[in-house]
Amino acid sequence: MTLRRKAREFALQMLFEWDMARQDPAWVEQHFWKTARAADSTREFADELFEGAVAQASALDDLVGTLSENWRVERLAAVDRNILRLAIYELRAGTAPAKVVINEALELAKKFSSAESPAFLNGILDAARKRLAV
Repeated sequence: MTLRRKAREFALQMLFEWDMARQDPAWVEQHFWKTARAADSTREFADELFEGAVAQASALDDLVGTLSENWRVERLAAVDRNILRLAIYELRAGTAPAKVVINEALELAKKFSSAESPAFLNGILDAARKRLAV
């Protein structure tokens, strides 16, 4: 597993915790890193993704709501909602090529979500990519 993939996993885990408890993001990070171990570069990238996705959560959710026909963001499975937040933030930030970002998001869905999630998320992320013209 690449360090960037591991960073995305860590960021997703922190996002999920933040989404469930709505604790202060700094508190979530501090407590997360008490038990998780990572190289400094992995930790820095995970924190960048987490902090960026949290800071833009409202705008990201609005975009997801627009792109996911007949689904309200709050009705999405929490894991899927946070994979979308993470991936769309990363598409906007340009941390990696769009194809890489989408593929990494689908890998997260395969690992942490349901069997149906990758296809569903792929459709939304492809529409986001087109909307953001990345």
